[in-house]
Amino acid sequence: MTPRPALVGQAAVLLGELLRFSGPADQAVSRYFRAHRYFGREDRAFIAETVYAVLRRKRSLAAAAGSQEPRALVLAALVRVLGFSGRSMEGSLQEGEADLVARVRAFDIRQRSPAEQFDLPDWLWQRLEAQNGAGEAQKIAQALLNAAPLDLRVNLAKLARDEALQRLRQDGLEGQPTPHSPAGIRLKGKPSINKHPLYLDGSVEVQDEGSQLLAYLLAPRRGEMVADFCAGAGGKTLALAMLMRNTGRLYAMDVSAKRLSQMGPRAARAGISNVHPVVLEGENDLRAKRLAGKLDRVLVDAPCSGFGTLRRNPDLKWRHHPEAVAELAQKQLRILGAAAKLVKPGGRLVYATCSLLAEENEEVVAAFRQGVGETFAELHCGELLAAQRVALASGPQLRLWPHVHGTDGFFAAAFERR
Repeated sequence: MTPRPALVGQAAVLLGELLRFSGPADQAVSRYFRAHRYFGREDRAFIAETVYAVLRRKRSLAAAAGSQEPRALVLAALVRVLGFSGRSMEGSLQEGEADLVARVRAFDIRQRSPAEQFDLPDWLWQRLEAQNGAGEAQKIAQALLNAAPLDLRVNLAKLARDEALQRLRQDGLEGQPTPHSPAGIRLKGKPSINKHPLYLDGSVEVQDEGSQLLAYLLAPRRGEMVADFCAGAGGKTLALAMLMRNTGRLYAMDVSAKRLSQMGPRAARAGISNVHPVVLEGENDLRAKRLAGKLDRVLVDAPCSGFGTLRRNPDLKWRHHPEAVAELAQKQLRILGAAAKLVKPGGRLVYATCSLLAEENEEVVAAFRQGVGETFAELHCGELLAAQRVALASGPQLRLWPHVHGTDGFFAAAFERR
């Protein structure tokens, strides 16, 4: 296959927008395609795959190309990541670019630092290495360079996982049960699922297996009062509603009315009626305070750096800086403290992030425990999951890794109010 010159140029234009890092890459890509509706499906796929290849490998590609210019990075990605030969590239090259392609092909990344080899900022590599050791950090970093699989969560309140698998296979979509989540399916490849009947009727939702496991860790029961304190667009909220079998009262809380509004159509598709959205004014919202000491279970999937999701969101490693992570850790502790006030005696609190960094995870939990004293007792996550028939070896705190579990990177800790 020969890349069309026009598409190479369009990929460079879009990449130039993404490299400003003014917002999430996926939103910028969606806006770009909405503004260029004449692109066919294959054209969009080529452009998206190319720019995401650059975002994943930006540092090593810049070293190979000897340039930070978007077009040079696109050409480097086509050669080094997507495997186009120099001959197939000839028709897409401008004057002088043949030399650049030759230089890219001959470049040996093994002579560079580990941070460059694994396409991470120096500071992020240093923290992963300090936390996990050089060998394990390399495994983590390598896994984060791969594309994430497409996981589905079956709405077990509507149909069994085996039935969903059978119906997907009848329509030519191959998949397997996920290793750990009782509701998960991992599809082969990246098929479009949003027009499939099972998606349209709310029988399946797109959700990473690691994210699904947080619902089983909270383990809400029928008839309980439960809150998803940082609900966002409601993926975990819907998983909690499934476990509650649409009974009880489930508060979906978030400071963003826009994100919460996305949950309405999803809940309607799934036939869920026990979810009550609450737009919070902040950590000390008055409506949340009225629920103090009344809730059986509270999930805090806190805003975080998102470094556990770099397979899906590779731009995050270039957008975040150490100062931002420190600020996030302070915010996470405040949010956890506010959410803890809602839990009644004997109730369960789960704190989770999709970060890989101890300062957003273990250190936040340690500061929380110091602040609440004997009010909350920490529970053993491995035992909680085993009680839900989730076969996953875990210590007292849950750690999920892409290179070990095949999920996004997640951390979770669970507590019971005394």
